[in-house]
Amino acid sequence: GDELISGVHERWSQLPEGQRPKLVVYGESLGSQSAEAAFDDLSELRRDVDGALFVGPPNSNLLWRTIIDDRDAGSPEVLPVHEDGGGVRFATDVHTLGAQQGPWDAPRILYLQHASDPVVWWGPRLLIERPAWLSEPPGQDRSPSMRWYPIVTFWQVAADIMVGTLPPVGHGHNYEDLIPYGWAAVTAPAEWTLADTQRVAEAVARMGDEP
Repeated sequence: GDELISGVHERWSQLPEGQRPKLVVYGESLGSQSAEAAFDDLSELRRDVDGALFVGPPNSNLLWRTIIDDRDAGSPEVLPVHEDGGGVRFATDVHTLGAQQGPWDAPRILYLQHASDPVVWWGPRLLIERPAWLSEPPGQDRSPSMRWYPIVTFWQVAADIMVGTLPPVGHGHNYEDLIPYGWAAVTAPAEWTLADTQRVAEAVARMGDEP
């Protein structure tokens, strides 16, 4: 990830400043981990690119974990607010993405994560420590009956990873319905409307339905 993004950034920097396209970083699942690894911290990420979209980040993502741990007091781990959403935002669906108010300064950084995505919430700390996301009220698509048990919950969520992409879109590790909205939010293209994004999302859905 570091070699790829550094190489692209170097070539991009050689273009005349007025002719450079936006440089936006994207990564899904382990791809988000590789993309994050190219930057030492959030400040460097926001300094070097024009935006970033990270989808279904694994629990071991270092930058994601730093931002989560530094979330505003009172905001939940499953849908955190970081510095009033001024630079980094999190969304679980179209509603939570569109409902966030206040200025969102460029470059925009967006994480998409479902409460029911085992890839996001599985990690070694589950073995011996109750995570915040199981101490808080459940996220919108996580079963309220789920409880934390030492060692047991670790293996339950690990097993869920094996089938994480099988739930319908909008749940588990399946984000294809939300990704077009994420791209539109991060890049904020001129004269682009919600109807335009909806057309793209519908086209993506049709492609997913094809054999």
